[in-house]
Amino acid sequence: MVPVPYYIGQRVSFESNICTIRYIGPVEGTNQEWLGVEWDEPSRGKHDGSHKDKRYFQCQSPSPTAASFLRTTRVRDAEQSFLQAVHAKYGPEDPTNLTKSTNQIEISGKVVEEVGFDKIREQQAQLHELKIVLVDGMKITGTAYDARMYASISIVCPKILELDLSRNLFENLWGIVEIIRNLGDLRKLRLNGNRFQMLHKKARPNAVYEHAKVTELELDNTLLSWDTMKTILAMFPALTSLSAASNYFHSLSSPLPNPGFGRNGITSLTLEYNEFTMIWDIILLRQLESLEVLHLKGNKISRIDKEGFQMSSFHAFGPRLRYVDLSYNAIASWTFVDDLPLVFPGLEELRLSHNPIYNYDSLSKQKENVGSEEGYMLTVARLKNLKSLNFSKIMPADRVNAEVFYLSKIAKEMAEVPESQENQVTSHHRRFPELSKQYGPPTVIRKAEGAVNPNLLEARLINFTFHMPANTRPGQNEAINKTREIPKSFDVYRVKGIVGKMFDIHPMKIRLIWETGEWDPVAGYDDDGEDSDEEEVWARLSKAQADGITAQSKGRLTKREAEIDDGTRQIGFCVDGSTAVIRIETR
Repeated sequence: MVPVPYYIGQRVSFESNICTIRYIGPVEGTNQEWLGVEWDEPSRGKHDGSHKDKRYFQCQSPSPTAASFLRTTRVRDAEQSFLQAVHAKYGPEDPTNLTKSTNQIEISGKVVEEVGFDKIREQQAQLHELKIVLVDGMKITGTAYDARMYASISIVCPKILELDLSRNLFENLWGIVEIIRNLGDLRKLRLNGNRFQMLHKKARPNAVYEHAKVTELELDNTLLSWDTMKTILAMFPALTSLSAASNYFHSLSSPLPNPGFGRNGITSLTLEYNEFTMIWDIILLRQLESLEVLHLKGNKISRIDKEGFQMSSFHAFGPRLRYVDLSYNAIASWTFVDDLPLVFPGLEELRLSHNPIYNYDSLSKQKENVGSEEGYMLTVARLKNLKSLNFSKIMPADRVNAEVFYLSKIAKEMAEVPESQENQVTSHHRRFPELSKQYGPPTVIRKAEGAVNPNLLEARLINFTFHMPANTRPGQNEAINKTREIPKSFDVYRVKGIVGKMFDIHPMKIRLIWETGEWDPVAGYDDDGEDSDEEEVWARLSKAQADGITAQSKGRLTKREAEIDDGTRQIGFCVDGSTAVIRIETR
């Protein structure tokens, strides 16, 4: 076997693409040695470590395209130390100029060398004042130990508060430890995208970390196991914020440690884009009493607990947890929303957008884009202690509208079953007794036998013409007219949601004015100052309508208009006929 300048576990960069060497040796069907590498970017490769049904190595990533075979003669990119990377990015002048010849050259009476020293001193001073250093993806390695180099970090850039070492060539934590132990003011550390083969190498005792002041740590996409990550956390006793996104976690095998001496504990935890399918997968985090913010965006969560198990108050998270992000998951049941207060009793702020639940109509049992506005109201109504949803503050009027709307939806469900089965419907809505007591029981109107279900597509439609006069919005110089057929059974809130999307206006800022096309006489107006009998007034009205005379031109007549008030009333009860003209105004 011909010696090669590589070894198993080595972190290498080829043409700025970082990988880890997993295999060195022959590949069946060839007569030479190859490097088997796992790319940090899994889409970069061609296989998963297998070739022609033979496995040569195992990847950390579950991706089927994370691996490749490369020739051993491939030349890798140049590596650099931490200080070299800092100088390259924040101090372009080569600091080695300080040791060059001291011969002085005068031009027009000025010493050139002294001018160079002034620039270098100025840049060195700038490095000395650096507080935020971002050297991610700069091919930094920590394999070679240089005591003088690490010690000089505290001299060159001692004031760093925030440091990003993501996506570099560290093979273990030893080099990182040596960097941060020389940064006494460091508070935020990013290690995202690194691939640590082992935790320590020549590591000092735990006393090394006693004075660590890092409060924020990011370990996204490191592919470390949960238990290994917990070992790393022990090095940061002051930690209050942890991010561990994109690590393919399916469940947590053990809880995070409770706060120790002099430690307040983690208040913010980010576990986005992992593989959790239910809240039960992270239930061990309930022991983290200090937790206030929990990010679970982009997982596969669809239920609270495992099948056959009933969540109880014993499994609830602490009351300090007030914000939970569950956006971009697989939540498709309103029962999930109803159960949230059981597992998160202190929940006040929630993000639930981009879940299937907003694309499913629980009443008609059909997939239907119910819209973010309706989903928003149903979520607010079901969670009485919620103060913010999807980054929107819930105002008192919003809550009243949402709860009344929710009651109307329940009434529609009740109308679909015989009166004897109403209790079966209301049993699925935990807040029904409370809301009925607060707003009064909803009116249940059952359809006459043989009547068409207004929720089906066969329902009668109203052809609406929505008219927005010029200058309704800033920069709108011309009037806008749009038509849309809408079922009579749609309530006013839903119609406003549709109109909001049509004209790109927030639905709650819209006023809908129904222009009836009819005319009314103006009370108390008469050109001659004399009384006119009723027949004469209506005669003038008929003639004006026939001639198209406006109220403004004659003064005696005005078009009849009616504002459609917010509420859960069906739009079919707000207008007459199968066509209607609606003027749009803004609040």
